[in-house]
Amino acid sequence: MTRYWAEYAWLGGDRAEEGVLIEVEGERIAAVEQAPPSRRDGASILRGLTLPGLANAHSHAFHRALRGRAHRGCGTFWTWREDMYAVAERLDPDSYRALARAVFAEMALAGITCVGEFHYLHHAPGGTPYAEPNAMGEALNAAAADAGIRITLLDACYLAGGFGTPVEGAQTRFSDGDAEAWAERVSALRGAGHARVGAAIHSVRAVPVGVLGTVAGWARERGAPLHAHLSEQRAENEACLAAHGRTPAELLDDHGALGVHACAVHATHLTGADVARLGGTRTAICMCATTERDLADGIGPARALVDAGAPLCTGSDSHAVIDPFEEARAVELDERLRSERRGHFTAAELLRAATNHDVLGWPEAGAIRTGAVADLVTVGLDSVRLAGAEPETLLESAVFAATAADVREVVVSGRHVVADGRHTTIGVAAELRSSIAAVLPEGAPAAGTGAPRAASGRVRA
Repeated sequence: MTRYWAEYAWLGGDRAEEGVLIEVEGERIAAVEQAPPSRRDGASILRGLTLPGLANAHSHAFHRALRGRAHRGCGTFWTWREDMYAVAERLDPDSYRALARAVFAEMALAGITCVGEFHYLHHAPGGTPYAEPNAMGEALNAAAADAGIRITLLDACYLAGGFGTPVEGAQTRFSDGDAEAWAERVSALRGAGHARVGAAIHSVRAVPVGVLGTVAGWARERGAPLHAHLSEQRAENEACLAAHGRTPAELLDDHGALGVHACAVHATHLTGADVARLGGTRTAICMCATTERDLADGIGPARALVDAGAPLCTGSDSHAVIDPFEEARAVELDERLRSERRGHFTAAELLRAATNHDVLGWPEAGAIRTGAVADLVTVGLDSVRLAGAEPETLLESAVFAATAADVREVVVSGRHVVADGRHTTIGVAAELRSSIAAVLPEGAPAAGTGAPRAASGRVRA
């Protein structure tokens, strides 16, 4: 039995509680009670505000290599995509494990205890399967174990470069050829104590309409999460309407890909009917605000979706930054920019979105309560950002002012992974430097300066 005494802790209500004793047995919380300082003897002291583990519901680990390289000259979304493809072409199972290990360790430093890895880089260059067909996915699972966090590997079906367009170039690494081959390969993936397997429809342009139901059915039969990029770009909507006379949300719904086990990522450019459909089916929505603004995607209708019945979660997607506090507050702040009005989401609502593990198939995580997975994230209150924070408004201070740099302690499934702001086993900055250098194309120009490709409606990867 390990005992922690939290100076302040968020137990799910609208404010932080003072003096909370948390007993952990193995990977689970055995007891939670408020206790005065006199009862903290023998307990590890968590100074600051302790939160449940934060969930990163949407990640593409290898995109981290593009950080800072996608701004000089900027270009367009499509030139950014070519730079991303260039990195994808250079990865193999070993280099991917090294890069993902460092990226997942960076997530741990930020208070993320579980990641939803939206995985589509399956095969060797040219599309040839590895001797172990899931070598790349297993590398990601191993990387999460190395970094000390949990993972839901959301294995993505990706079969086309657009409506009626075959895959080409780097996209050949993403494709299994047909949905049956995808299902056979992903069925061979085995989870572990720290790893679970889900499915993903990359997008309605990358998965032909005739097989959307195959992917949705695979997830439904297993009770597994099903995620999909949805309406991130206006071009996707226009191409889908031209090809099928339906919006992407309508198309997914037609084929059983919406519902309580589903998550629509981005959901930026929606009709009013789309909002009602997503909310009515209780489809979760993953907002990835730092990526959506980095790529100039637009602002999704978060409040309207929640009001319609859709649960909310957040993700760092391309890892322009890895900071779950920034992702959470941006949901509110972007709404303010669009509406010119404040007060769309409370701090507690945003924290519930940031700790939403249900969407990753871990309903037993994301709360400080008896029986839950023992994930604890302590935000220090002594930085210049949080100096002067008052007990009555600690949640507001944390959500609207804290950054990943304020995370001091992280416990994942009962294991202390970050202590005093440092990862306990990994030199994160050094491993990021070396693993990124290993996969950058030699002599490559600064990202965003490549020759532009026309916005032809091809799928975003």
